[in-house]
Amino acid sequence: MLNSDFQDYNHLPTYDKTVLVTGATGLIGSFVVRLLLQQGATIHALRRQSSTPLLLEGLDEQIHWHEGDVLDVDSLEAAMEGVQSVIHCAATVSFHPRDYAHMFKVNVEGTANVVNVALTTGIEDFCFVSSVAALGRKKGQMLIDESNQWETSPLNSQYAQSKHLAEMEVWRGIAEGLSAVIVNPSVVLGPGELDKSSTQLFNYVYTQKPFYIDGYLNYVDVRDVATSILLLLARQIRGERFVVSAGTITYLEMFGYMAETLGKKAPRIKVNGRMAGIAWRLASLQSWLTGGRPFITRETAQIAQNSFTFDNQKIKKRLDYQFKSAQEAIQWTGQALLAREKNPKA
Repeated sequence: MLNSDFQDYNHLPTYDKTVLVTGATGLIGSFVVRLLLQQGATIHALRRQSSTPLLLEGLDEQIHWHEGDVLDVDSLEAAMEGVQSVIHCAATVSFHPRDYAHMFKVNVEGTANVVNVALTTGIEDFCFVSSVAALGRKKGQMLIDESNQWETSPLNSQYAQSKHLAEMEVWRGIAEGLSAVIVNPSVVLGPGELDKSSTQLFNYVYTQKPFYIDGYLNYVDVRDVATSILLLLARQIRGERFVVSAGTITYLEMFGYMAETLGKKAPRIKVNGRMAGIAWRLASLQSWLTGGRPFITRETAQIAQNSFTFDNQKIKKRLDYQFKSAQEAIQWTGQALLAREKNPKA
């Protein structure tokens, strides 16, 4: 998969440093690892004992794995020994109340730990993978960029607040001498695990669910996220944050592309605000009865009905970069997921 995913990326700069990637088993982290390996980096990666690197199968011999956790300072110190750069991708994403305490601990305290160890270890380059959610939003605001100031608002999810506070730890590290840059991706499209991140949307279409919401989301191809990180680090751009988002797409259009790629029937019943309210309540009841995690929660239902656009002009101009279209990202992701289904060990 390494060569096929980045076969047209030979024009990118080399990056022959020793790099620690946290969250390497996740969607963004795994593609950061793949791209950096191709560009000459020596990769160290932190993973929890319970995690399985399914997205990096076949690359074990090229990765120096460290068993640990961002909440375990000793494991971070061991993992950063001899490392020049750190890319901090590890995070918990949840919109379910039962996960909030753990999410804040991982996202905020964990980031503080990574920053502190990076400072004491003398890390040369640091990139924090944040989220557009950390930029905050307020009622009536339609266009959001890097200059947005955080305000407490019911429009900001608990996840958004946790990423905002995590960013504050990175800015604190920058004030203390950390050479760091922050990226804020929107909804990241790519062939991740089916029950995690945006890949759940592909699974939603694959199982031929009938409903869609009349709204849109901001998207970006995971390969564009990895490339942006590489370029920002290679060009020594520091002390700033960058929205990493390709544009917007309606849910109806997105599901249509997904269905076409997956060979499935697209969702066709539009859900209004009242129906969304009923849906998350039913999902919560089912979750309570089964002990599982609901696909729709009160927060996700509210987020889906709000329409914001994240301005990507800063990174496009600074890097002279063009993002992949939604159709290209969706087609590539869908084909990769189908290929994985046919040959799980490929």
